[in-house]
Amino acid sequence: MKISFMPTPQQIQEVFSVYYHADSNIWERFSEKLTVRTFQKNEIIKDYDGVEKYLNIVAEGSLGLFVWNGKKDICINLLYEKSFMSDYFSFLRQQPSGIKTQALEECTLWSISYPDLNELYARNETGLRIGKAISEILFLRKQQEQINLLTLSPKERYLNLISQRPEIFQRTPLKIIASYLGLTAESLSRLRKRVTGN
Repeated sequence: MKISFMPTPQQIQEVFSVYYHADSNIWERFSEKLTVRTFQKNEIIKDYDGVEKYLNIVAEGSLGLFVWNGKKDICINLLYEKSFMSDYFSFLRQQPSGIKTQALEECTLWSISYPDLNELYARNETGLRIGKAISEILFLRKQQEQINLLTLSPKERYLNLISQRPEIFQRTPLKIIASYLGLTAESLSRLRKRVTGN
């Protein structure tokens, strides 16, 4: 069954708590500002020339972030439940960034708009703490991804992905996983055979 209800402050706290510990009352104001948005599989959430209007939490489903290299889409991020999802560069500047976001499965997002988030920031210190937590979470995730891309072999990146999301090959097309890992689909198939022995 698809999630269609508004999240509770406790559910929001659970998402944040992996990165940022705070009392649940901090998340009450945040959860009050959220809206529920649903998308069909393969539906484009924000196109390349669009402006990111929301910061999102993936409540259910999966999404990909893509850039266009002149010939094809390149996947730069894969996101699943309890992840923050946003073209954050576009969101902060309120300008297009050349990134497309697309649903890879039917998905539900808990979304807060740019005006609502900034109102929350401006209201009091609690809002500023939420803003700091969001910025830190997105920065840490992107920094780790960049480090992994520069320092790990394709095999190591593949093993990391499998350890974090063992169900990924049941949920995400092979060509998109390969693109995310910087491989061709054929190279990824050969790597999987070497790792699994099948």
